[in-house]
Amino acid sequence: MDYAQKLQYHFRPPKGWVNDPNGLVYFDGSYHVFYQHAPDFEQPWKQPMHWGHARTKDFLNWEELPVALYPDQEYDNNGCWSGTATVKDGKLYLIYSSVHTAPGLDQRIQTVSVAYSADGIHFEKYENNPVIDGFPADGGPNFRDPAVCCIGDTYYCVMASGNPESQTARLLLYKSADLLKWDYVGIMKQWSQSHYAECPSFMSAGDQYLLTASVRPLDEHRYFTVMYGSFSGEQFCVEHMAGVDKGPDQYAGQAFRDHKDRNLLITWAPGWPYAGYAEKDVGCMSVPRELKLTGGRITAYPATEVQHLLKEEDPCLERTETGFRVERTGREPLVYEGPIHDLKILRDGYLAEIFVNGGEEVYTVLL
Repeated sequence: MDYAQKLQYHFRPPKGWVNDPNGLVYFDGSYHVFYQHAPDFEQPWKQPMHWGHARTKDFLNWEELPVALYPDQEYDNNGCWSGTATVKDGKLYLIYSSVHTAPGLDQRIQTVSVAYSADGIHFEKYENNPVIDGFPADGGPNFRDPAVCCIGDTYYCVMASGNPESQTARLLLYKSADLLKWDYVGIMKQWSQSHYAECPSFMSAGDQYLLTASVRPLDEHRYFTVMYGSFSGEQFCVEHMAGVDKGPDQYAGQAFRDHKDRNLLITWAPGWPYAGYAEKDVGCMSVPRELKLTGGRITAYPATEVQHLLKEEDPCLERTETGFRVERTGREPLVYEGPIHDLKILRDGYLAEIFVNGGEEVYTVLL
């Protein structure tokens, strides 16, 4: 398999490492996608994380833009880690995990900082960063990935964390009137027998609210969960939940609500196990999947803009009597067993995205 080939429909920078999608937002006539990026290396952790940046009008044709955030301040000298974006008063705000290592200490300290831009390309960091300078007693040292949304006149920030004493993964809630001064509210959602949560998203979804997160249990692999429910202003009550994104080659999905009132999800393929897998980093962004709750069923199906790329068959997928099988170069195949009443495949070079039964289950496969 040629992992150096140019992908046609999935954004992948021509140079450098890429992981989590960040700051997904519609601004000034384009969809903006930021992402974790090491611009000078094809593997992670050889330099502190930056925020790469691209934009598109149709999720098919992509324009790579200059790096949006550099780890150039004392409070983010160990990296500008994941976060989100929001539009306020005609400006684009980036709310990100600012990570630094204090002199004489080995531990990375995770805080929250803000940058803003009038043109959506050139960003200025807030002079009084960080805006959240550490984790509360309910959290722990893993304290990152701010997910910000506006409900009414209030901005809410969901922080991913974990409490080591209780062995509980937690989403911690903050609120603000201006994105710059934040008050801690409390524990929004938690999972027992877990290390921590990562990469949350939070937003309105019609007459309900949508919350997503990646969770790292104590004794299991990380998993991604999509939840619909009610929000009291303090806690999120789950009414419907599903793990639609089944992997095996994806992680760190982030969702956002666009100007058409669609809740769109983009994930990172293929995930951490593939660091250094090929000479050129194989990481890319998935196609956007629209999240929907219909009749109690949660689905993630390609957005309208890319649906014409879907096929009912592809050489990479073999139908079997009980489901299908996809071979993966040098690795165990993906084997699916279960009822199939609809199957769609989006193939792009070395990557296949497979949508089972209208997006009730999604499989991302590095071939």
